[in-house]
Amino acid sequence: MEKVIVFVAQKKQEDNEAEILESLEELKELVKTAGASVIGELIQKVDKINPKHYLGSGKIEELKLYIEETEATGIVCDQELSPIQMKNLSEMLDTKVMDRTLIILDIFAQRASSSEGKLQVELAQLKYQYSRLIGSGSTMSRQAGGIGARGPGEKKLELDKRHIRNRVSLLEKELEEVKRHRNILRKKRQKDNIKVVSIVGYTNAGKSTLLNVLSGSEIYVENQLFATLDTTTRKVNLPSGTEIRLVDTVGFIRNLPHHLIKAFYSTLEEVKYSDIIIHLIDVSNKHVNTHIEVVEDTLKKLKIEGMPILKVYNKIDSEKIYLENPSAINISAKTKQNLDQLLLKIEEVLYTEMTKFNILVPYNNSDIIAYCNKYGEKILIDYKENGLEIKGFLHSNKIYKITQFISVE
Repeated sequence: MEKVIVFVAQKKQEDNEAEILESLEELKELVKTAGASVIGELIQKVDKINPKHYLGSGKIEELKLYIEETEATGIVCDQELSPIQMKNLSEMLDTKVMDRTLIILDIFAQRASSSEGKLQVELAQLKYQYSRLIGSGSTMSRQAGGIGARGPGEKKLELDKRHIRNRVSLLEKELEEVKRHRNILRKKRQKDNIKVVSIVGYTNAGKSTLLNVLSGSEIYVENQLFATLDTTTRKVNLPSGTEIRLVDTVGFIRNLPHHLIKAFYSTLEEVKYSDIIIHLIDVSNKHVNTHIEVVEDTLKKLKIEGMPILKVYNKIDSEKIYLENPSAINISAKTKQNLDQLLLKIEEVLYTEMTKFNILVPYNNSDIIAYCNKYGEKILIDYKENGLEIKGFLHSNKIYKITQFISVE
């Protein structure tokens, strides 16, 4: 197992020490998830970040001694290093240099199981490595990859920039085809008037567990960061019997570079077309307020807006709870506590904009009958002597079509 030292530089003028420490603790968990152990940490307070080698020269010497004493096999920065910073640190310290982005990519490489997920991870890795094809020999070798040098990283030395560009172009075309196929499926769902509810949240908030218990499926669940990478969709029945699609998504995390968010945009695009978003919140995590801010900020960056967002407070069965809101939806996906309330709330929100109707349609008016079946919800049909009695719900902007037959309830 690789042994690494985590480090970060903190600007003296920024009063964010607690946030720096929180993020560093999270980095340790990420490193552990990637398959290495953390044997030390180092924080330097600086007036400004050194553009050439990130840390000050004195702190680099201190870090070099620390590496020798602990026999560390590499170091991991909690911020994204520039290609030149990574190259210079690698040469000055004579060790493997990694950053937060690379560790996350390592985890993604382990977790991706769908063909789309694997394509996205490889594309993100290649784009990350492309700008880091600097130097030669041992320096380049140490820049080859992260923990275990998974995925394209281990082949990087054999590839020049031209080959990487060609591979990137091919992957982008393949992902466009995947996106086109997903658009076809989405349009079919919309045509069939199937409602979609997406679950978003900070990584390890319990999204996959919630999907499992509501759908009766067996999605992979593990108590660690990024246990799930691929988007998963399952059928779920609401209390009324209405069938919806519930979508589980990759978890969000702080300090995720915009280019990495962009790399997985096509997967997260499903969220953009949801009828409702469930923002699942882990109330047992002491950094819960920061996690809420990160998720909300990421949704803004993805320009996901305009649909109802339900804040759902999960893990209320935990010994310690760091955020309470009695008026909100409080659940435990693990113990299935209050899941009935959650499903009722989803149903309530889905039909807020719906109008209940009762109409009598002549048997020869097949267009109206087809219209109700296509756009209506909870449709009940009763055969009467002089026509079909149709009861159900229509969205307020669809009701105009049947006003001549309607008796609004």
